[in-house]
Parts: sequence; C-alpha cells; structure tokens
Amino acid sequence: MAPYYGPAGTSVAAIPIMSTPDQVPLDPSARADNPESDALRDDGTHEVTGDLAYKRLAVVNVVFYGVPGTRDWVLIDAGVYGAASPIASAAEERFQSPPRCIIVTHGHFDHVGALPALAERWNVPIYAHVIEHPYVNGTASYPPPDPSVGGGLMARLSPLFPRGPYDFGRWLRPLPMDHSVPHMPDWTWIHTPGHTPGHVSLWRASDRCIIAGDAFITTKQESAYAVATQRPELHGPPAYFTQDWEASRRSVEELAQLEPDIAVTGHGRPMQGPQLRSALHELADNFDIVAVPDSGRYVDNPATLEDGSAYDKP
Repeated sequence: MAPYYGPAGTSVAAIPIMSTPDQVPLDPSARADNPESDALRDDGTHEVTGDLAYKRLAVVNVVFYGVPGTRDWVLIDAGVYGAASPIASAAEERFQSPPRCIIVTHGHFDHVGALPALAERWNVPIYAHVIEHPYVNGTASYPPPDPSVGGGLMARLSPLFPRGPYDFGRWLRPLPMDHSVPHMPDWTWIHTPGHTPGHVSLWRASDRCIIAGDAFITTKQESAYAVATQRPELHGPPAYFTQDWEASRRSVEELAQLEPDIAVTGHGRPMQGPQLRSALHELADNFDIVAVPDSGRYVDNPATLEDGSAYDKP
C-alpha cells in the first residue's frame, strides 16, 4: 500500500516511531460515571456529580457544569470541528438556555473545534489563560506536532491535525487574575503548563474534583484503538502535541498534591477514589519513565515562551 502523504509531502506511513509512553493501569470499578443511570437520559451526557457531566465527541470530551434545568451553566472546552450541533443539542436538553460563558483549558483543535459555531450561536464570553491567547486570537499557531512519539495511529496522523491560528478575539477574555472561574462559584483555575504553555485545570476543593483538561488523561490518546475502547489507564498528556515535558511533569506533581477524589479529563473516562489518587501519585513520581518518550522533537528541546519557540507566528 502506498504511504499517505500529509502537508508538505510528509509520508505518514514512513514516520519512524521512536518511543511509546507507558501508563498506570486503572480498574474500571474506579469510573466516576454511571452508565446505567446515564442510559435513562436523552441528552447523551455522562453525569459525574449532580452539577457536572461530560459528553464524549469522537476523540475528546466536553464538560457541562451546572444543575440541570437552570440557566447558570458553563461549557468547558468545545470538541472538534463539526461538534457544535451535538453540544448544543445536549445543552438544550440539559439546560434549555445558552451558557453563561465557555472556559477553554487550552486551544488545541480538538478542544476548540466547535467554538466558532457555538460562539456565533450563543454570543457568550470565551475565557482562556492569557498565555494561551495568541493561539486563539489569530496571532500564532502551535508548534508542529511530533508524530514519532506515542506509537499509535493518532500520533502518526498528527501532522494532519490543524494547529491554528484560531481567532475568537470578538468573544475572548482572560481568566481572572485572582484564579476564580467565571460563573463557577467555589472553583479555581490552576495554571498547568507543559502540554501547552497556557493550559489550565479547574479545581473544586469542596469535593476535591479536578477538571484536568489534557494535563493528564485516562486513555492512551496516541492509539486509535485505545481511543475507541476507552480502557481506563492513567497517562501523561497526549505526547504528539506536548511542547514541554519538564513543565508537564511539574503540573502533574502539583495536581497529585491536591489529592483529588474525582478527575474529569479531556480524553478518557472520569475516575474517582483511592485508586485515582494512588495512580496519579505513581504517575507524578515516575513521570519521566511513564509519560516522557525516550526521544522526540520536544524531549530535549522544549518549545518555550522564553526563546519564542512556543508561538509559531504566521
């Protein structure tokens, strides 16, 4: 079979796979959602707590915060291009109103793909960390992905994935400097760089719930098979798009120190309880072995703010 050629003649089939990140196993019994009760609803969401649910859209999750039937709700991330209709339909079924705002954990294509359509539809503010703004205000693209890491089809296809720039400037706002989260009382945002420089996670101390984005995930995102089966296992961030592994390690260490009881991640099932905490500590303690590839484009040469390589200017 002839190789498939990506941008600039890149042969996806010919890309060498240098290394495959490991994982920390998780038992399915530690899942934080309940498939039986979810099946009784028509909105296609999976409830994690009374005011927190997620919807899986192909390769990624979007999160709905708010008590069903109320108008005070927030969308966290916006999935891939073409996902606006299922997101809006689930929102209409769950809340019968537009959200107060949209929070973006980071601006990769699979987290902001439906934002243009949703922003036009709802006309609500979009909040992101100010460091992430160049990627979502039209001034910079993400650095090229590294298809040599991860060992799976998703990694090998990563040169074909969009990397911006995206422009949501009309609706874009910076997250508050006091770390509060707009329209999410009792939540705070935590700067968790590494996967991207302006990546954030959301934390609620009252029930020790973390919306982690891609700081860590619970499936092997590099593998199309793992993405399809959703077998639970704790991983570092998706390897092919991670720009700074040292910063990523520090972010995982910080989140592990919070001792979360519930984790909703950008990819994979939500997990909970002692097994989650144990696995997260194991990931943090052994991050260089479990998560960091043996070699790769950004392993020894991270894309950083300091040298300007984090922003690929048009």
